[in-house]
Amino acid sequence: MAQAAAATADGAEESPKKGGKKKLVLIALVLLVLIGAGAGLWFSGLLPFGKSAEPQEGHAAAPAEGHGAASGTVSSSAPPQPARPPVFFDMPEILTNLNVSGRRATFIRLKAKLELSSEADTAAVQAAMPRLMDLFQTYLREMRPEELRGSQGTYRLREELRNRASLAASPAKVQDVLFVEMIVQ
Repeated sequence: MAQAAAATADGAEESPKKGGKKKLVLIALVLLVLIGAGAGLWFSGLLPFGKSAEPQEGHAAAPAEGHGAASGTVSSSAPPQPARPPVFFDMPEILTNLNVSGRRATFIRLKAKLELSSEADTAAVQAAMPRLMDLFQTYLREMRPEELRGSQGTYRLREELRNRASLAASPAKVQDVLFVEMIVQ
């Protein structure tokens, strides 16, 4: 009888352990699903807080509640301010050779304009012009003619030159590099 009591006590100890492991796995699975759903809502922008709730550039923030309630009128949002026209800065013409392995030299002639965010940035760009020309020249000299082919090559060149111009004219904000003329000979 002592053995039977000991056997039932052992059996009683084993069943809660199995149930405990199952419960632990089930809880972990539920937590994993909830975390995944929360991350999905966060990145989709459906949650009311976080990065997606901040007003984006170009969008006006919502007016404070009760702003027009004291006067009894409903206030409409202020008309959007007209966007400032872009400021363009003419770069000097660049004529340099490309990186080719053959005997025959291949040249690129580039005329470009920098699109700046404000008129005040033109002074900073003008002051950084020697550095800008150096960065543009050295980058172009390392390019191969194959890298410039097609719209994708032109897009990559534009992005690289924009990044270099932003670094060289650091306080100024260079928004884009516009190609006026680009000839590869």
